Amino acid sequence: MTHAQSASDEPRADSKTVLEQAEIGRALTRITHEIIERTRGAQEVVLLGIPTRGVPLAGRLAAGLEQVEGHPVPNGSLDITMYRDDLRLRPARTLGRTQVPPDGIDGKIVVLVDDVLYSGRTVRAALDALNDLGRPRAVQLAVLVDRGHRELPIRPDYVGKNLPTSQHEVVRVLLTEVDGQDAVLLGAAGGDAGGPR
Repeated sequence: MTHAQSASDEPRADSKTVLEQAEIGRALTRITHEIIERTRGAQEVVLLGIPTRGVPLAGRLAAGLEQVEGHPVPNGSLDITMYRDDLRLRPARTLGRTQVPPDGIDGKIVVLVDDVLYSGRTVRAALDALNDLGRPRAVQLAVLVDRGHRELPIRPDYVGKNLPTSQHEVVRVLLTEVDGQDAVLLGAAGGDAGGPR
């Protein structure tokens, strides 16, 4: 979820934990190995996390790839704020940070990394933002949680957990780098479940 959550977007106190720290670690390890297999060693891979929680996830995946393959894998962040199609529907957002590795993305396999895939609109915005940065050889998508309810024809290449949800539920990813702990929570929305992500 890449927008700043309002109080109504938060899961209520009766939310349940669907992934704990160890399970998140195992999911990221599996995604790491899938990236290596699919890209034949991750030599040309650049990981770009979508703020907020996609950025630390990209960093963790980059560290895992380096540990297995023995070479550094560039990673950075891709702010999509100005590319969103709901800018006029929601309050003003703080601009995030786009940080592209020094060698850029031209001719590379760019893996976009996000915490939750929902409607697909965030990914569409990320593709538009990426288009302004260069011309990658291929673009792939890695998400920690795929909760369904797609509104656009977008499908992830790497998924930590498929989590069927209702439209009235909220999935919240907590990461140590941002929240002080690792967990994925599922709960009923406290009010309006917020717009598509």
